[in-house]
Amino acid sequence: MLIVLTGIDGSGKTSAAKALASSSLADGKNALLLSNYAGRRRMSLLAARFGVQLPPRLADAVETTIRVANVLISHVRARRFRGLTVMDRHLHCQLALREARGLPRGRLLPWLLRKLPTPDLVIHLDIDPQQAHDRIVARGTDEESLADLTSLRDAYRSLPEFADFTIVNAGAPEHEVLAGLKRVIAAAEEARLSSAKLKV
Repeated sequence: MLIVLTGIDGSGKTSAAKALASSSLADGKNALLLSNYAGRRRMSLLAARFGVQLPPRLADAVETTIRVANVLISHVRARRFRGLTVMDRHLHCQLALREARGLPRGRLLPWLLRKLPTPDLVIHLDIDPQQAHDRIVARGTDEESLADLTSLRDAYRSLPEFADFTIVNAGAPEHEVLAGLKRVIAAAEEARLSSAKLKV
């Protein structure tokens, strides 16, 4: 089963992905965690350190190149794996960033989304931008403005793909978020089994 997690910075995607994979392993199931980063955090730290901000189109080009490479590698690894595959981020994240920056969707990313294996679930970790901002400030490893987080939340919600996302409240404590993830995954597995039985 292939699961993708999306959400704005500070929504807890990486923590939730790790917790979900660990929980599945603890339950005696096979689980694989794959990360599809784009290098945004590192670039923002370098920009802050040297006082140089990349133009939006150039930043997007760099991020897209890194993200696409990671996504393609992840799908190759996922194809060979039998069990629960959890992808932390995907191409939807880059599309949301483009929308938030006022950049066009382009053709490559939507085309790749159509050609790559469709995830069984794309789970969006929904959180209030203020709470996400508080988390980012507390961890102190990167910087995001409240305005940018709000724009990114709105950008996700405006994606055509968002209608097919499964929403989980990411503002809850970590154990509740994990429980919510496991519930929606269990429901999807049950629906898939029922569909398979009907076809037989």
